[in-house]
Amino acid sequence: MAVERTLAILKPDCVRKNLQGEVLARIQKAGFNVLGFKQIRLTREAAGAFYAVHKSRPFYSGLVDFMTSGPCVPIALEKENAVADYRTLIGATDPKEAAEGTIRKLFADNKGENVVHGSDSPENGKIEIAFFFSESELV
Repeated sequence: MAVERTLAILKPDCVRKNLQGEVLARIQKAGFNVLGFKQIRLTREAAGAFYAVHKSRPFYSGLVDFMTSGPCVPIALEKENAVADYRTLIGATDPKEAAEGTIRKLFADNKGENVVHGSDSPENGKIEIAFFFSESELV
């Protein structure tokens, strides 16, 4: 298996609940290396650009509103099979459908406020990491 990079975002609901440390500990316990980590507050323009792929979807406006409602924590991660392993760790988008023990099952309130983001492919992981981090910020 190849070493991959993926982007995690601890969303505003995660930060509001003060779960950053708990979620990060679970990520690290699962064997991920943290390459970059920062707390930011997305502007509407940045959130809109990041989620532009969903612009035509009915949930887009609410997603932008939510992602700008408070600080979030983008995290660049690396390990073998990073994308699939991270998606398994976080669980299904809807916490009602997420497997027991996954981050979303444990901490998410609903499909819209689901605590974390995860890249859906190695290619998107690279693109998404570059959205938040310059190469010099990754260690």
